[in-house]
Amino acid sequence: MSSSKKIAIVGSGNWGSTIAGHVGEKVLQLQDEYDQQIVMWCKEEILDDGSKLTEVINEKHENTKYLPNKILPENVLAVPALDEAVKDADILIFVIPHQFVKQTCEELKSKVKSDAFAITLIKGFYVDEETNELLLVSEIIKSTLNIPCLSMMGANIAKEVADKVFCEATVGSRDSRHSEIVRQLIDRPYFRVRFYPDVEIIEILGALKNVIAMCAGFADGLKAGFNTRAAILRLGFREMINFCRLHAKESSPDIYLESCGIADLIASALGGRNYNGAKKMAETSRSLEDIEREDLNGQLLQGPGTAKEVYTFLKGKNLLDQFPVFRDAYLICQGQVEPKQLLENLTHHPEYNEK
Repeated sequence: MSSSKKIAIVGSGNWGSTIAGHVGEKVLQLQDEYDQQIVMWCKEEILDDGSKLTEVINEKHENTKYLPNKILPENVLAVPALDEAVKDADILIFVIPHQFVKQTCEELKSKVKSDAFAITLIKGFYVDEETNELLLVSEIIKSTLNIPCLSMMGANIAKEVADKVFCEATVGSRDSRHSEIVRQLIDRPYFRVRFYPDVEIIEILGALKNVIAMCAGFADGLKAGFNTRAAILRLGFREMINFCRLHAKESSPDIYLESCGIADLIASALGGRNYNGAKKMAETSRSLEDIEREDLNGQLLQGPGTAKEVYTFLKGKNLLDQFPVFRDAYLICQGQVEPKQLLENLTHHPEYNEK
């Protein structure tokens, strides 16, 4: 139908492919309201057997590289051309590594419908080198494409969502119409969503948890005790909250107890990609770059990039000593200190001076 809303997924990694499949199944139940084809932008790759990734996805209905053994619904179409993927889209779901957001949005300038809206599932942000202010993915999308942008974060490990294991997410939205559309597309008995107006805080939490999850991985790799690892998570979570408050005041402290906050941190610190990469680094002294290449099939860890941005921001505000877990995470990623330094510095955390 000409009046049906069209959906484009910008990204095709494991989370991008998972959400494409999730939304693809859902629109089949909403035939009068949504275009039945979900277009997924897939940056073309040549696989080891010489085949093109987009062709494999469209022929086998499986992203064999990033989400193997999970069949995608047949209404998900992988498209290698970015402008073609977003053409006439009413809803754009961004799921790409945050390092590529600026470039991708620049390529999409003037190619997106003026009355469209976006939602970011991307966990990361930038720091402006001149002003030392945070540049959030939602703000980059909004300012570059001149459309509203929501955020959705939570304990959503892609493989488990693809397996339809129960999970929840938190959506940041200030427009009830957009909220209702997202609820229609995402909410299901095994995937529940809750809404807050704090688009930016929800987004920041989603990025920060990757850094603290790495710290949990460093501690586990060093065979630290459960008590120590729990302390790292508590102190790290406290630093996450304090960092968010440097940017904006939350609408309610309850937001930190939502899926975008404590739940996402717990899930990531129990076995997410950033946790596992950091654990291997502490165990083997291999570089994170080597671990990405050899152990993660080329997928990028989001934690190291976010740790750098956080460190830059805090250094610019002369606040590094107030956030020692974030500080040490960056220094470890850079190879400037050993992972054990994180554990040794816990006893001097400034929070112990507050009460």
